Amino acid sequence: MNRAKSSQWLQQWIFVGPSTLFFVIIIVIPFILGMYYSFTEWNGVANQAKWVGLDNFYHILWDDDKFRTAFWFTIRFTVIGVVAANVLGFLLAYFLTKPLKTKNVLRTIFFMPNVIGGLLLGFIWQFIFVKGFAAIGESTDWSFFNLSWLGDEITAFWGIVIVFIWQTAGYLMVIYISSLTNVPRDMLEAAEIDGASRMQILRLIILPLIIPAVTVCLFLAISWSFKMFDLNLSLTKGGPFGSTESVALNIYNEAFVNNRYGLGTAKALIFFIIVALVTSLQVRLTKSREVEA
Repeated sequence: MNRAKSSQWLQQWIFVGPSTLFFVIIIVIPFILGMYYSFTEWNGVANQAKWVGLDNFYHILWDDDKFRTAFWFTIRFTVIGVVAANVLGFLLAYFLTKPLKTKNVLRTIFFMPNVIGGLLLGFIWQFIFVKGFAAIGESTDWSFFNLSWLGDEITAFWGIVIVFIWQTAGYLMVIYISSLTNVPRDMLEAAEIDGASRMQILRLIILPLIIPAVTVCLFLAISWSFKMFDLNLSLTKGGPFGSTESVALNIYNEAFVNNRYGLGTAKALIFFIIVALVTSLQVRLTKSREVEA
């Protein structure tokens, strides 16, 4: 018995031990060090960090207008981006689960933006907004294309939202497709025989049965939108005048541009707590609405 237990422990350490060790080194230790530095004043280079206690958090919550502006931008961006990306992803999935000859090609086309890296995607869309739209506006004289898309607070916000939705909707579409294909066909056929309309079938049968996919997609979209950094950096760099600066970009600028690492890690800790609370609440709410087929 002891030899069997020793063999099991040895197997666990061989297969799980290396990944656990790297997880501790790469995730756990930096997180603990970040918590410590959030209570210090440190520029990221000095040999010693000055302990300041809760001064960093007091400054962030009461004196840092840029952080509040970035947080308000992130909240608005998250709400609109999460809802729009999930609605578009579900509509694409619902459409592409129909018997279409080109559905596989269309699935590939809609998923492709997710494969492109965020920075590269941002630079591509920056060229489209600045050069492409200007060329179309000159040839068509449509005011929509002549707007200063990345130079105005309102249009820059919607520009980032458009690119985010365009990038993430395809990934969410794949998850919704996998869930829609698992909806029992006999249940849908029985509802049609009973005279239920397509809207009633969608609202009363399909949507309740794909709530697990909705839980996953909402969780992913919320985490992506809250942590959005690369699109923000490549499209607007937080401009004009900091109006489109996300919290992630604000933390980056504070720590690595302004060399206030302690203040930056304090912002990151606050941000982590907020995101953890929001995602936990979202998962609990959607999990409570799940049903079994």
